[in-house]
Order: sequence, then C-alpha cells, then structure tokens
Amino acid sequence: MNLSEPVNQQVLGKYRWTICALLFFATTVNYLDRQVLSLLAPDLSKEFGWSNSDYANITAVFQFVYAISMLFAGRVVDRMGTKQAYILAIVVWSLGAVLHAYSVPMGEGVAAVLGAFGMAAVPVSIAGFMLSRAVLAVGEAGNFPAAIKATAEYFPKKERSFATGIFNSGANVGAILAPLTVPWIALNWGWQAAFIVIGVVGFAWMVAWQLMFDTPEKKLGAAELAYVRSDAVAPSTAQPAAQGAKVPWTRLFGYRQTWAFVTGKFLTDGVWWFFLFWLPKYLSAQYGMGKADIVVPLAVLYSMTMIGSIGGGWFPAYFMNKGMNPYDGRMRAMLVIALFPLVVLLAQPLGYISYWVPVLLIGIGASAHQAWSANIFTTVSDMFPQKTVASVVGIGGMAGGLGGVLVSKLGGWLFDYYGAQNQIATGYMIMFSICALAYLVAWSIMKALVPHHKEITDL
Repeated sequence: MNLSEPVNQQVLGKYRWTICALLFFATTVNYLDRQVLSLLAPDLSKEFGWSNSDYANITAVFQFVYAISMLFAGRVVDRMGTKQAYILAIVVWSLGAVLHAYSVPMGEGVAAVLGAFGMAAVPVSIAGFMLSRAVLAVGEAGNFPAAIKATAEYFPKKERSFATGIFNSGANVGAILAPLTVPWIALNWGWQAAFIVIGVVGFAWMVAWQLMFDTPEKKLGAAELAYVRSDAVAPSTAQPAAQGAKVPWTRLFGYRQTWAFVTGKFLTDGVWWFFLFWLPKYLSAQYGMGKADIVVPLAVLYSMTMIGSIGGGWFPAYFMNKGMNPYDGRMRAMLVIALFPLVVLLAQPLGYISYWVPVLLIGIGASAHQAWSANIFTTVSDMFPQKTVASVVGIGGMAGGLGGVLVSKLGGWLFDYYGAQNQIATGYMIMFSICALAYLVAWSIMKALVPHHKEITDL
C-alpha cells in the first residue's frame, strides 16, 4: 500500500485509535499519580519541616528508582508481552500511589529497622515518602515502554509520532486535572485522602485494558492490519534471528541508534521533571502563591503542552509528505522544536511584569518538550524491530531518569544556596538556562551519531 495515497478510513477501520485512547488514559493516570506530591509539597514541607534539599531528595528517589526500573521494565514488556506487562505496571504504581497516605507510619518502621542496625535514620516523614515514591516509580516505569511498544504494534511508521503525541498528551491532561482535584480533595478530606482517591483510578483503566487489548491479529480487520504492516521492513537474511529470541543488552548498546536515543533522553528528560516537580514551589517562592492560587496558572500551562504534544506528533508528517523518510523527517521537525525552549531564557528577566510572563514562557518550553518527546520516542520504532522496541525505550528511559535525578539535585542545591543569600531568583535563572539550551545540544549529538536513517534488520 502506498502511504501517500488517500485511504478510505471507513473500509480500513479505526480500532487502532481505540488502543491509542487506552494509552492516553493510562498516561493521564500515570501523571496524576506522580503529580500529587508536588502540589502538596508546600504544605507538607511546612508540616514536616522539609528543606528544599529534603524535597529534592524525595523527588530524586522517585527519579533514580524510575530510571533503574525503566531499564528492566523494557525487558519485562518485551518478554511478557504488552498486555500483561501493562496490567502489572498499573497495579504496582496504583498501590504505590495509595501508600503515600501511610508514609508516616511506614517511615517509623523504616527508622526502627535502621535503628536496630545502629544506623542513623533520616527523619520519619522523609523515609516514608521515599519508600512510597520508590514503589510508585517501579510501577510507573512500565508505562512508556509498554505504550511505545503498543504503538509500534498498532500503527504504521507514518502515524506513530502522531499517535504517540496523542497518548503522550495524557501527561498534560494529568497535570491539568491534578491541580483541579488534588487541592480540593486535600482541603476537604486531608492530604492522605488525595493520595488514596487519585491512586485507585488506575484500577478502572486496568479493567478496560483487559477487555479491549490483544495482539493486532486478533483485534484488527484484514484491511487495517495490512495498513499497519504496510511499511514494515523485512529482517535481513544475512543474520537470521529466531522470532521472539532474546536480544542481549550488550548487543543493543553496540548500535549508534541506541546511543542517539539514550543521549537525547538523558539531556532533555530532566527539563520536564524540573517543570513537573518544581513549578508549584517556584510560584510559591517567587510570587507567594498558595495551593488555590496556582490552580489556574498550572492548568493554563499544561493546556499549552497538550498543543505541543499533539502538534509535535503531527509535525514530522509535513516533511514526510514532501518525500523524506520517517527518521529524517522526524529529525528535521525536532530541530525546529528544539528552538522553542530558548524563550525560557526570558522567564526570569521579564518575570517582574507579572507571574503570567514566566508561566506562559515556561508553557512554551514545556510544550516544546512534549513535542520533542513524541518524536524522540518514535525514533526507536523507526529503526529497531518491534521485539526490541521496549528494551531500547527502557534503556533510554533509564538515561532520562538519571538525567532527571541530576537536574532535581542540582535544583535543590541551587535553591537552598541562593535562598540562604536571599537571591533565589539567581538559582531559578541558572536552572531555566539549562532547560532552554538542553534540546539544541541533544539534537546536535543525536544528529552526529545517526546522520541519516539507518534501519536495523540484523536483530
């Protein structure tokens, strides 16, 4: 089938978009669960006496465990299959979300165990939240490897970044819903209830996934299945590999395509983590805004990122329709996208005008990140066979998580250091500069590693 020819969607079928909707909902829940802590952080910091470094340590535990778990999550998804691996992931992360409500008694248990071994324990509240974040991170690490693998199974290459952009916009919807719901729940029923109520939502998705997802051969009609498989490249016969055979990590690390993805994730994921975890505290520190005050600014900002996610997913098709192959069209789009975060450099210099100035400028930068994310994920399925997609995504996800740990720790240290000198704005200026420049640096390295499309057919 020639992808440049118009396709009769009525004859073709649209079930693949039902799968995209399921992935969208899962990603929404994923980000709802991880966002609860950042919205309650100002009040929890006061209640438990946390410093910026204490909060950074709690968020860094999530990011570090998430990073390590991503490496194994990709392997688990490739070995278990998309359906069962996704169910396992959402069960674990939903339980982890609920555990936050019991962080203090859990922290007392952790302190008692450490004390029994003569080890100095961290404060009870910090220990409990660290443990809860670790469980949440283990489960949430499975979301993107499973979602990207499902997209590779259900969509042709031409549609993958658009489908990825749509389901990835669930992150933005989750980030919008969180400030609209979490403060209200916490105000009326207490902060523990906020973690519990949001945490149980994932189990509803699990039922729908169990009923509606299976392999494309079992769910798609003949015409739609042929369309999905229309641009697949047959494996090389020079080095045949058994279907479903395990591909060693060491072999995946031998490809420049892997390192391009890893580098791009390492240098840019921390930007999104920074915006996700630190924006409420930024608005509180710079403008004295409380929980109720930040609801509208955050809702506006994350609404902007939905446009970036979906529009960025569509953007490469513009170049592909002009004759570029998927990878080259994607990289051209990513170069344009990498220019937009530069506006974040103006967030602090112009912030005196109104808090809306940094909110809108950071919104543009965050929108660009989501557009970038929709495309960088899809570079993996552009070049790797389906049976290794989740593994490569997991490797890159680990790198992105480690980059996030570094950014979070750096932010915590800078804010405490400059805050003690009553110059907190300087700390934010440094962090915003890093966020603004990260994408151009990442794109340059990725392009140097893989100048042109080169599909891997010997795995």
